[in-house]
Amino acid sequence: MGVFEAVFLGVVQGLTEFLPVSSTGHLVLVRQILGVDIDDFLLFDTMVHVGTLVAVFAVLWKDILAVLKRIVQPLTLYLIIGTIPAVAAALAFRDRLEVAFETGNTVGFAFLGTSALLVTAELLSKRAAKLNPRKPGEMNWKDALVIGLCQAVAVIPGISRSGATLSGALSRGLNRDSAARFSFMLSIPIILGAALFQFVELARGGEPAAAEAAYGGVGLLAIAVGTVTAALVGIFAVRLMLKIVREKSLWGFAVYTGILGSLVLLDRFVLNIVF
Repeated sequence: MGVFEAVFLGVVQGLTEFLPVSSTGHLVLVRQILGVDIDDFLLFDTMVHVGTLVAVFAVLWKDILAVLKRIVQPLTLYLIIGTIPAVAAALAFRDRLEVAFETGNTVGFAFLGTSALLVTAELLSKRAAKLNPRKPGEMNWKDALVIGLCQAVAVIPGISRSGATLSGALSRGLNRDSAARFSFMLSIPIILGAALFQFVELARGGEPAAAEAAYGGVGLLAIAVGTVTAALVGIFAVRLMLKIVREKSLWGFAVYTGILGSLVLLDRFVLNIVF
């Protein structure tokens, strides 16, 4: 992988990690199109996720600092509750998820699933807001659990994590700005945990030859460029998404993932151009 491909993948990761369209699903597609071997992709994938983590800290540093200053508070509990289901799902179905990421067998169906989640969220959010109006920042443990269960579904490549968590939050009638901020805050333990897990996997090799095999055809310069690109684009994407959720709807993203999922399935079962 060269620098150009690294920049392109960094842009894809930075945008799709926070827009409700599935970063893993898009990385599967782009990796297939570019012909990047999965064994050469692990370190790069880990580092671009670190880049998006930097983006969250850069935009939501005030929210994060408020939690760190007072760890014992309801929001901390809600973040823990929201994280546990996804961790449990990732550990329970690890082998199947790795196969899904490597082959992309389920990504077309999963994109359609993301579209369905977003449509459902918009339909339920208005109804929930009328029946159970919530003040900005108002939240309870049941909301966190529903959002966490939605995030657990998003371990499937092609199901958007941000889309799933936003869908869960909006369906509970949460204030749209609060829903978006909690969704992005919830990404911190998930991205950090995934990155640490991948670093452990890489470190297990120990030998220089194993380390070289970990990034294979992906040079260190490409990895660095991809990481920085993902961080910068991620900052833009977080700010954009906060504005969209506050002021607009998610219908456009639902249409996009619906069309994309249909095209992926068409290619997989009929055209066989990419898959």
